[in-house]
Amino acid sequence: MRYTTIQLTDRVNNAIRRKMRSLTATGLISGVILGLAGCVQVAAPDKPIVINLNINIKQEVVYRLDGDAKDLINEEADIF
Repeated sequence: MRYTTIQLTDRVNNAIRRKMRSLTATGLISGVILGLAGCVQVAAPDKPIVINLNINIKQEVVYRLDGDAKDLINEEADIF
């Protein structure tokens, strides 16, 4: 009975050690990669930023009137 308990405990401990080694290796590799990554610098430009907005807006209004409406407008021109 004692041998089985020791054997199970050793298996659990070995699994934990393997996991810790894996995490340690991953952490070290990540640290090295981050350490080797370039340094990023952010600086304001010397000259102001110019945004050139050349916008042409064309608007066309198309209207059509029914014959009766045209006649009414012509008859009552002083209203319009």
